[in-house]
Amino acid sequence: MTKKQRAKIVQEELEKLYPEVPIPLDHKDAYTLMVAVALSAQTTDKKVNQVTPRLFAVADTPEKMAQLSVEEIKELIKEIGLSNSKAKNLKKMAEVLVEKHNSVVPQTFEALEELAGVGHKTASVVMSQAFGFPAFPVDTHIHRLMKQWKLTEGKNVVETERDAKSLWKENVWNKLHLQIIFYGREYSQARGNQEKDFITKMLFEK
Repeated sequence: MTKKQRAKIVQEELEKLYPEVPIPLDHKDAYTLMVAVALSAQTTDKKVNQVTPRLFAVADTPEKMAQLSVEEIKELIKEIGLSNSKAKNLKKMAEVLVEKHNSVVPQTFEALEELAGVGHKTASVVMSQAFGFPAFPVDTHIHRLMKQWKLTEGKNVVETERDAKSLWKENVWNKLHLQIIFYGREYSQARGNQEKDFITKMLFEK
């Protein structure tokens, strides 16, 4: 079976499992989505969703976030890993949005990746989920499953993202990356029973 054939089976099976895919992080606009994604690095979405209501009740716009001190932000997100550096980044991100972008989240990868705490993956999520721009954000679930399904030999998420974009059409990227994440969480966790992982079995068991 070729990579393209495996990729087709993966897409078909994921579409059956997850015809609708909600964005896992609670948010109300592009800014709150970007903050939630920045907070989710090395932390579960579930934990982020537990913390952001309190944060957004106080600071759901760049102007309000910029007015808080780093200590105040840290107190609001202290249950999340790396809260110290994330608090600094959120303040700096908000200040730049206010000063340089008129408090509006920019709609280019270049401008987003210049913001504190926003790497390529976060920018990709914002571009795809907030603005509908075709992107394929690769997290650890996607990187691991793409290797497991022998759809990439990527040594890092950048190479895996490139391979994913070459295997699937642009019009499915925004939905498919979420479908793979949901599948990884439900059927094929990195540390856990792989018995439920029927897609891997389907691809490789004779």
